[in-house]
Amino acid sequence: MQPLNDMEIGVMFWAGRDPYETIRELKSWGVRCGQMGIPGDMPMEDAAVRWKQALADENFIIVTVFAAYVGESYADIPTVRRTVGFVPPATRAERELRTLAVSDFAAELGVPGIATHIGFVPEDRSSEDYIAVREMVRRVCDRAARNGQTFALETGQESAPVLHEFLLSTGRANLRINFDPANMILYGTGDPIAALDTLAAHVITVHCKDGDWPPHDSPGALGEEKPLGQGSVGMDRFIAKLKEIGYKGPLTIEREASDPVRRHHDIAMAVELLRKLL
Repeated sequence: MQPLNDMEIGVMFWAGRDPYETIRELKSWGVRCGQMGIPGDMPMEDAAVRWKQALADENFIIVTVFAAYVGESYADIPTVRRTVGFVPPATRAERELRTLAVSDFAAELGVPGIATHIGFVPEDRSSEDYIAVREMVRRVCDRAARNGQTFALETGQESAPVLHEFLLSTGRANLRINFDPANMILYGTGDPIAALDTLAAHVITVHCKDGDWPPHDSPGALGEEKPLGQGSVGMDRFIAKLKEIGYKGPLTIEREASDPVRRHHDIAMAVELLRKLL
């Protein structure tokens, strides 16, 4: 297969269905690459064999494998703090093992990177939670490095300066960022275009996703995801800023609409929008 072009359009999807059916749906949008999410309850046994064959047969490229975890909920910001990623102490051990398994799965497919939401990074660098999460990220980075991979943290649940400081303190060359501009808006953590200036050197992949800011009259609520181009990100500014910082990786559309018909329509519309902006 020919290598990907600079800023090639792709789609984020979740494994769990038949690999051939999933890939053919992705190709129906005219894309040939994507990021694969692994649900927390998805059995990993023999999954790599099935996916590797389907990817080869369908000439499709996976650029990142994302790890999700049993027990996570994105209902609102307080729930995210309690349940998501590496921060909740009670689930750290099992989630670390799951992340290492996802790294090994990705290695079997020849995928060069893994990623996850690690949760809200504590701002106090001396806290037990900060130290525990940092050490866990270091261990995952070390496994990923042995597998020839980067490990990317997704933006959104903390400000750009806090995330930047965490990356520097972790001290792992293969620790990078999957930059999702909509998440910064949905969590109310800062202007994503300005954040790119802070984080540019660490960005290895991006999501093309849109959304609006949290409502002022509902403390703790998340903002609302929107179809690409219909939210507050400003996709023309986002693409222009990516070009300005020299980003050449894929542009991966993520649309989390629960209605499959709506999601299919919105992704098709997003592909056309990105083609025009490029």
